[in-house]
Amino acid sequence: MTKVMVPTPRQRPFGELGLAKTVEGAIEEIIELYSSDDIPWVIGYSGGKDSTATLQLVWLALERMPAAARAKPVHVISTDTLVENPVVSAWVNRSLQVMGEKATELGLPLTPHKLTPELADTFWVNLIGKGYPAPRPKFRWCTERLKIKPSNAFIRSMVRQHGEAILVLGMRKQESSTRARVMAAHEAKRVRERLAPNGSLPNSLVYTPIEAWSSDEVWMFLMQVSNPWGYSNKDLLTMYQGASADNECPLVVDTTTPSCGDSRFGCWTCTLVDKDKSMTAMVINDAEKAWMEPLLALRNDLDLADDRELRDFRRMNGSVQLFHDAPIPGPYTQPSRQRWLRRLLEAQEEVRRNGPPEVGTIELITLAELEEIRRIWVVEKHEFEDSLPRIYAEATGQAYPGKPLDEALPLGAVEVELLAEICGEDRLHFETVRELLDVERRHRNQLRRAGLFPALEKALTKGFYRDQDDAVAYARRQRDLAKEAEDWASDGLYRQPVSPERGSDFESIDN
Repeated sequence: MTKVMVPTPRQRPFGELGLAKTVEGAIEEIIELYSSDDIPWVIGYSGGKDSTATLQLVWLALERMPAAARAKPVHVISTDTLVENPVVSAWVNRSLQVMGEKATELGLPLTPHKLTPELADTFWVNLIGKGYPAPRPKFRWCTERLKIKPSNAFIRSMVRQHGEAILVLGMRKQESSTRARVMAAHEAKRVRERLAPNGSLPNSLVYTPIEAWSSDEVWMFLMQVSNPWGYSNKDLLTMYQGASADNECPLVVDTTTPSCGDSRFGCWTCTLVDKDKSMTAMVINDAEKAWMEPLLALRNDLDLADDRELRDFRRMNGSVQLFHDAPIPGPYTQPSRQRWLRRLLEAQEEVRRNGPPEVGTIELITLAELEEIRRIWVVEKHEFEDSLPRIYAEATGQAYPGKPLDEALPLGAVEVELLAEICGEDRLHFETVRELLDVERRHRNQLRRAGLFPALEKALTKGFYRDQDDAVAYARRQRDLAKEAEDWASDGLYRQPVSPERGSDFESIDN
């Protein structure tokens, strides 16, 4: 007997209530919660569908309330990581502008804010300046610096001013199983109707008005209810169409939020995902977006499976750490950092030449970031060749617009080349001599040269090896000595390390 498969009937959007009654109930709930206390609201807005739907509901609720009842502020925050997808970034910036103008016109207590990371925390300052390798799931250094810190700093400022803050987020349980688990945990801890405590931010509560909505229901709402601040939801749908991913980045306040680098509303530099699906889709599906190809190529080059050839065998502090007898790679080397800077500036120029008029002045990296990278290279890394202005001029065809260095360099360009020639292939020797010269120069004019000898010792320690093989061999000997010391200590014995040249690793004395 043949088994007949009966298709499961499609669930009706918004269930038995339908769109109108569901929206009406959400607006009434928002009015009730808004009116129940004096705690300010902070709405996370990425420009995507979920955050737009959430903000629309709050806006419609505020419009319905009498002016006298709209007593407490509503802050709309959008975090610009400075490496956002350029198309989405332009969309969000324009939306915030229109939103602010319309709220002022209507007398709504709603203020948009664009948040950016501190200069020392930006993506390029850390990757090109300090040499941090491209982010990986086990070294996700970007999220904290680019997203969590800016939003948390704003929320904490609200808490300091008002004692508490309520975060209104466009989180939905159907987005993913991870999101559903997180929201279920929050729901179990709710202290008031629909309000849950935020585990990472004291004195802040979380409200998620569309948590039970599906993606289809969000789109139905956006297509049938006009955007109240006058921005086009149909244009938003157009941005989503053709993409292989339909998720967006919410307001990120802790590290439990998954990476959204494969969504339309993520960073174009994201290497936490296997592939940037949304930017790839934009380039493939829309000929007018082909100007983004240099960004996609640079992002893919950053996402190397094995980047050890681009990184120093030493850690940031100059130490050598082993994992299965191999050195754990450290920061990008000087040539690698210079290469990434050149690639980025060349991509910026190509985008400006081939992109539409609105991206003709796009900044993939700001002048402030370039100046900070230059300072890190010259001051912190002792790379007094000061190569950034030259790289900028070669990549862009224009003179570097930054300020002249306010300090004399220990050697001129000719002398640096001569030093490099003398050292030949011995890069460690060159870097060590260069750092020693720079350390001595920086202490030369000080009345008290405190810190000179520790700085010189640090430079000598970093460059103390003949090469990588010598460094690894030394690290192995140190590890073996430490392990032997632990074994002796566990046996109740005391040992005194001695020079390996004496033919014995330790002198031992019974207690």
